[in-house]
Amino acid sequence: MFRKSFYQYLMTERNDNSSEPIAKFANDAFFDQSFPKQSQNYQEISNYLELNGSYLPSMTIFDQAWESYLEKMQ
Repeated sequence: MFRKSFYQYLMTERNDNSSEPIAKFANDAFFDQSFPKQSQNYQEISNYLELNGSYLPSMTIFDQAWESYLEKMQ
């Protein structure tokens, strides 16, 4: 079974007119050229964001997005 990468899922949450934290995260990640776009690995993406995700005000937003990703991929 094919599962989308986290980035592919996150792009479905993009919305330039939204002030929702996950939509803002998705908008910012879209412009992040180094984002691990093919990854389905929580630790890899989490480590990346901790080092490079200055646009993410809280890792809690990533955790919430990850939970939503897992639910949608089931």
